Amino acid sequence: MSTDLVPFTADRLGQARTFSGLSDEVLKVRAVTAARDKDFTELWPLTLAYLTTDTSGGVALSPHTLRAYRKGIEVLLTHAREHAWNLLHPGRRDPGLYVAALSSSGLKPATVMARVAAAAALYRALRWAGATDADPFADVKRPKDRTRGIVKNPPYRAEFVQAMLEHADIQERVLLLLMAHAGLRIAEALAVEWNHMDLPRRRLLVAHGKGDKARRVPMSGMLREALEALQNDTGATPSGRVLAFRAYSTAYDRLQKLALKTGREHEFRGFHAGRKYAGTQLYAATKDFTRVAGFLGHEQVDTTRRYVEVPEDDLDDIVEHFR
Repeated sequence: MSTDLVPFTADRLGQARTFSGLSDEVLKVRAVTAARDKDFTELWPLTLAYLTTDTSGGVALSPHTLRAYRKGIEVLLTHAREHAWNLLHPGRRDPGLYVAALSSSGLKPATVMARVAAAAALYRALRWAGATDADPFADVKRPKDRTRGIVKNPPYRAEFVQAMLEHADIQERVLLLLMAHAGLRIAEALAVEWNHMDLPRRRLLVAHGKGDKARRVPMSGMLREALEALQNDTGATPSGRVLAFRAYSTAYDRLQKLALKTGREHEFRGFHAGRKYAGTQLYAATKDFTRVAGFLGHEQVDTTRRYVEVPEDDLDDIVEHFR
């Protein structure tokens, strides 16, 4: 079985059925054998099948997340071979030693945590297959990354967004503006339908936001113009979904190639940085985290604070005139 990262939903489901369609006993034997042999060519597809069929992310898990899981499982298996781990019956101190080895190798805390998350996913898959009851990474101490998320993954800069828009086709332009101006999550953007648009009132209905909660957001002039251009491009008033592509991986691939076309591929960091751009722009105009939280569909304002880049010098003029 190929261990290539499969980007398309249909192919991932096909791979998942290879394991999910097995009887409980056959699945267990196959998983036990793969764990005993530390066989990546079996353990990665097994984990992929579990992630696809038995997690909340399911087929919507991003290619980036899957690459991180795959790499983490490779690293864990290499460590297990070198240190004679019994994967199905790990020693009580083995997980802590593994995390210590990762940290001592010079990896950043965020990378160590990603490796541990992958190891935990492998063990969830093995439990799903009935191969073991072990959950060795449940209580393992993880290194703390004290760098704020907004510093590690800041919003896109206006110059980058503008360059992307200048080189985008009409579909890509709408996708970019749904995130960078309307603040939509990628899943929300891909699900937008034409009947969610109220162009005269400049409002967009996010019908199924996170937690299946709906919200309405204002649309910028640029977004409305892009939508009208897309309507004209179809030759008739369209129905159904706005964007022709629906897969996360297709959207990612198109924007990644678009960034390459602009010569700024090193600045491309996926979808969330576009959403952070929208939140940061709105906060700069309102100075109101509560309103930004509603715009982005956050239940907690504390979440919004992690999305908004606040200028370090925004108090200078105020403090200057203290009396």
